[in-house]
Amino acid sequence: MARLPVGIRFIVSFSRDQWYRAFIFILTFLLYASFHLSRKPISIVKGELHRYCAAVNEGEVEFNSQNQKAGDVPPHQRPDNETDCGWAPFDRDNYQQLLGALDYSFLCAYAIGMYLSGIIGERLPIRYYLTFGMLASGAFTALFGLGYFYNIHSFGFYVVTQIVNGLVQTTGWPSVVTCLSNWFGKGRRGLIMGVWNSHTSVGNILGSLIAGYWVSTCWGLSFVVPGAIVAAMGIVCFLFLIEHPRDIACSSTLTAHSKGYENGMHRLRLQKHVLMEKNKPLDPEMQCLLLSDGKHSAHQNHTIVLPADAGSGVAAISFTGALKIPGVIEFSLCLLFAKLVSYTFLFWLPLYITNVDHLDAQKAGELSTLFDVGGIFGGILAGVISDRLEKRASTCGLMLLLAAPTLYIFSTISKMGLEATIAMLLLSGALVSGPYALITTAVSADLGTHKSLKGNSHALATVTAIIDGTGSVVPDPPHTQGAELPAVCNGEPSSV
Repeated sequence: MARLPVGIRFIVSFSRDQWYRAFIFILTFLLYASFHLSRKPISIVKGELHRYCAAVNEGEVEFNSQNQKAGDVPPHQRPDNETDCGWAPFDRDNYQQLLGALDYSFLCAYAIGMYLSGIIGERLPIRYYLTFGMLASGAFTALFGLGYFYNIHSFGFYVVTQIVNGLVQTTGWPSVVTCLSNWFGKGRRGLIMGVWNSHTSVGNILGSLIAGYWVSTCWGLSFVVPGAIVAAMGIVCFLFLIEHPRDIACSSTLTAHSKGYENGMHRLRLQKHVLMEKNKPLDPEMQCLLLSDGKHSAHQNHTIVLPADAGSGVAAISFTGALKIPGVIEFSLCLLFAKLVSYTFLFWLPLYITNVDHLDAQKAGELSTLFDVGGIFGGILAGVISDRLEKRASTCGLMLLLAAPTLYIFSTISKMGLEATIAMLLLSGALVSGPYALITTAVSADLGTHKSLKGNSHALATVTAIIDGTGSVVPDPPHTQGAELPAVCNGEPSSV
């Protein structure tokens, strides 16, 4: 018999369950990356909505306004739906407040909706819930861009679009975290979710590049194209997402076992013996597989009935019940400050780079992706350290303590030149996004499966939503002014 090719031997070396886990890992990665891809365009397009006035001082704006009153082309009537200062109504002197209101509308709706989303998500099938959210997110992201093609200059239109988009986007995070946690146990959870959470940075990078490609020529497409991508991924979610390993691993496919599967079963039997000695609960997939080892009864049709953990008779946890889980409130408040800084960079970094380094909107958007590149390494590093030390809180605290002085000197050092800006973006991205990634993934999954829940897995989405929702309760997003890095201080700009 001929020897199998190397590629085939590599494929069969992994069990069926390992391939499914890898598939769910990649699928949920892409699904949530598309959510962040659709959130990034607003920060790229800000420099185009107020294209000229963003590059001059207030005196020059007033001078241009006087010239317009003296007989030049009146505002709101220039060709291509533009004025001297960009796109109405963002061509006014108070454009910073108007642009900030768009961010504030999105974040307020996102924060409020997140608290409700977790509760709803616990009671609905994840696949349907997530599909609806992605289709709706795609529609309202594209709707914002349609304002360009239909010459819409109503500020209320853009605010309402942001509010509804913020609400429907809350379906994403609790759903994907719950799904991934169903497939992966606590072993190396920090590393696995640290790598997986890089979807946030990958989505931001792709969103910046896609939006930047059209921002200077047709900024409406900067929203329409990401919206179409999110909607398309929603269809993929509906067709391929598997919510729980029991949906396939404990089906009629148990009748056929490969050699690799038998070896895996032998290993799991040993793990079962050790775990039972330590009186630690097994994760759902382990329980599902171990029940088929011949020592427990199963239905003749090979459909395994799981313990109460996966049963429909276990009631989903209430909002107040989730708050009582040790650590939920503390990590929620921690995320509040970490996410405040992260979203400041998300919404305002390209415009800040435009002011400091005097780059156009497209180049500023491309340069801003370096913050997310640093975030990829920071998330993975935080996961590795927390797994090694088995101390999630200490890891978050250390990285945030290092981030504080880094952000404080960001504005000063970035003025030294483009190279200094690049270095500070990478370092700041790693230190800010590391704790952010760890809290929203591994920590949320740990708390959602806390021992105080006594095996009730119907708390994960609610806990995740509470933590992420609290992190989104931020004050009025900062307004960029001059060459100062924006920070939040009672709604007024200041340097970090």
